[in-house]
Amino acid sequence: MATDGTTKWVYSFGDGKAEGKSAMRNLLGGKGANLAEMSNLGLPVPPGFTITTEVCTYYYDHGKQYPPELQGQVAAALAQVGALTGRTFGDPESPLLVSVRSGARASMPGMMDTVLNLGLNDETVEALARGAGDPRFAYDSYRRFITMYSNVVLGVEHHAFEEALEHYKEGKGLNLDTELGAEDWKHLVGTYKEIVRTEHGSDFPQRPEDQLWGAIGAVFNSWMIPRAKKYRELNSIPESWGTAVNVQAMVFGNMGDTSATGVAFTRNPSTGERALYGEFLINAQGEDVVAGIRTPQDITEKARIEAKSDKPSMERAMPESFRELTRIYGLLEQHYRDMQDMEFTIESGKLWMLQTRNGKRTAKAALKIAVDLASEGLISREEAIGRVEPGALDQLLHPTIDPKSERKVIAAGLPASPGAATGEIVFNSEDAEAARKAERKCILVRIETSPEDIHGMHAAEGILTTRGGMTSHAAVVARGMGKPCVSGVGAIRIDYKAGTLAVGGATLKAGDRITIDGSTGQVLQGEVKMLEPELSGDFATLMGWADEVRTMKVRANADTPTDARTARNFGAEGIGLCRTEHMFFEGDRIVAVREMILSDDVDGRRQALAKILPYQRQDFLELFTIMSGLPVTIRLLDPPLHEFLPHTDAEVAEVAAGTGVSEDKLRHRMRELSEFNPMLGFRGCRLAIAFPEIAEMQARAIFEAAVQAAKDTGAPVTPEVMVPLVFTKAEFDIVKARIDAMAKAVADETGATVDYQVGTMIELPRAALRANEIAETAEFFSFGTNDLTQTALGISRDDAGTFLGAYTQKGILAADPFVTIDQEGVGELVRIGAERGRSVRGDLKLGICGEHGGDPASIGFCQEVGLNYVSCSPYRVPIARLAAAQAALGARSGGGEG
Repeated sequence: MATDGTTKWVYSFGDGKAEGKSAMRNLLGGKGANLAEMSNLGLPVPPGFTITTEVCTYYYDHGKQYPPELQGQVAAALAQVGALTGRTFGDPESPLLVSVRSGARASMPGMMDTVLNLGLNDETVEALARGAGDPRFAYDSYRRFITMYSNVVLGVEHHAFEEALEHYKEGKGLNLDTELGAEDWKHLVGTYKEIVRTEHGSDFPQRPEDQLWGAIGAVFNSWMIPRAKKYRELNSIPESWGTAVNVQAMVFGNMGDTSATGVAFTRNPSTGERALYGEFLINAQGEDVVAGIRTPQDITEKARIEAKSDKPSMERAMPESFRELTRIYGLLEQHYRDMQDMEFTIESGKLWMLQTRNGKRTAKAALKIAVDLASEGLISREEAIGRVEPGALDQLLHPTIDPKSERKVIAAGLPASPGAATGEIVFNSEDAEAARKAERKCILVRIETSPEDIHGMHAAEGILTTRGGMTSHAAVVARGMGKPCVSGVGAIRIDYKAGTLAVGGATLKAGDRITIDGSTGQVLQGEVKMLEPELSGDFATLMGWADEVRTMKVRANADTPTDARTARNFGAEGIGLCRTEHMFFEGDRIVAVREMILSDDVDGRRQALAKILPYQRQDFLELFTIMSGLPVTIRLLDPPLHEFLPHTDAEVAEVAAGTGVSEDKLRHRMRELSEFNPMLGFRGCRLAIAFPEIAEMQARAIFEAAVQAAKDTGAPVTPEVMVPLVFTKAEFDIVKARIDAMAKAVADETGATVDYQVGTMIELPRAALRANEIAETAEFFSFGTNDLTQTALGISRDDAGTFLGAYTQKGILAADPFVTIDQEGVGELVRIGAERGRSVRGDLKLGICGEHGGDPASIGFCQEVGLNYVSCSPYRVPIARLAAAQAALGARSGGGEG
């Protein structure tokens, strides 16, 4: 409120004091709050004022009208700025010139518009020339103002002015803007005003008040331009926040060789190194540095030498301003306790600060800065944990393309699984396996992948598909394996028969080398130099701090020895989900599995299962050995049966030969087993109930392997056997009885007992609702949130890509429910399942093993519900460890940082 009881829409700053402060960023926007804060700190900030974000909201709520008090408050604030600078807005003798900039509460770099040098007209430009004793500078500033204002406010395209300038320079035989003199700029100002008259249909506004309100309106309007909307959508910034407008007295970096403008970070935003990092330009205005028109110079001498630049550094060219900048950057970092991104201008030797904000940084830099700030005593360890975005760790866990490498991009798709990989093109899984055996690196290129491609995906360095989205089979499996994947590259045409890949007029064949970048979605021709991940140093330090504060365990979803080793290296505390069906697709096993499925009597099935038993036992022995001393949860077979059926005539013939059954009889059996909706079909515990011999074989393999592993390692093994897809206690009890019987049989045969638990997956709504009954006999629950999401929302994960985008854009769903758990619906079922289960069995162990187990937002929810652990793909284990620590700290402080 203003002192007269009206709403206060305008906040002033300057001369070592301000009406606002940094805590008021919601009202003043990030830029306005920090300008106020820097003023309060006594730093040299050009005086000005901020029109609040509430005006933006009012503007859109009232048909683009301003609050009635605004005009008077702006005039008063403008007069105050004039008093501080000794100038008057619009005065023909001593004019005050201002900049008008946007400033939302969340940083939106480059998304909204800025106008500099506002207040110049045909009269005030002469006063500026007299005052500076430099008509060239004055007319250069005027032409810049006409260009920016006409573009931002009047909608005249930038290139119209650029073309006129280039045409004029050509006619004069000049190359650089700096070679133009006062008369040249004066002539061009006339040309620019003609362009405005032609393009806009009226003269360039000469009244400074009209200019100011035009610019203020343009900033508010820029909140709703398409690029700003898109940026908000990508960064989850609500439209309702609005933007503030900052009006500030101009300081000039283009007043000759003792003036300059620049941008600096208090630490290196790429590496996190503690050193002033940035660029500046002598005799320039702010947009020259970022616009790329002139090559900027380095701020420090060290950086100049590293860049092999022959242009003097600020440290050498302007030593006094450099010392002042160094003093201020130390003060700002101490004050904000974070790395700062600053903008500054030097006018005739005096340094002015135009902005400071917490700087954007890479994951590598974020880790180093967080650990260093804690080590320097600026922040606590708990704060350091909260400073790193868990999802950003993905950048560090995979090989990445060396930023110095040249990229020959031939196509782009979706960045489905992070990291980068190079290899020769193969078009099928068999060729991928052959390449791996011959120790040749390959990229599996498919139109789309299916579960049959598991072995090829394992063998390849990375996966490229022309169809499918971020939750396609290829994307989900690749993320689980930690393999780079680019999906949905629609521009590529694959001809399996010819063994070729065609894109943009070029044709590549099997054996040609390509590189895929799963972090950007780019496909590159040839081999590109990689950087391997570094998981020691700052990474290890921060992870250690995170592990000290988190209360939930982090396990991994792992089906193979490679997965298990990777998970252990990344700090997994056991396996939360071993999907045994993935083991069934390997090599000779698929033939035996098909024999078992297609057999129409128990004896036939048992014969086929006898062939699979040694493989399964060996699989489990390896997992138990690698995870020595840690829990391993093994899910009984849960595939839709159709995934195992033979598809081609050759495969049918192979199974017929193996079983001694005619091909006709096989095809008849295949028709019997085919399903319209396999996801809701003959799978999970339904298999174990119809064919108990399958569960018995798997249980035998588990217990025999556990006995052997305990003997080999000397560490006890505690297998957790998980029954999938139950919706009633009766199903669970039937399968559990078979498992218990097999445990007793193995104990009788070996003389060794295994300590084990039998639990279930809660992945159907009915199971969550009847959890109290199921918990009477189940010793643990693992929430399978992938299927629980499908069955609760009635959405097929494989087909949802066609409409989910529209649902998130329209705000029907806050996020993709297969990426971040739908807390109100699916989350409510998890809550019910947890509460009802524990009401019967107080010590019931609860975990989650869907894709959500590696999603930071979902991990916060798991903490809230009281789960004992989350389980996620091996490469997301560090992300889950950090997210679990942030969730624990948030719970401790009632929802604090992270």
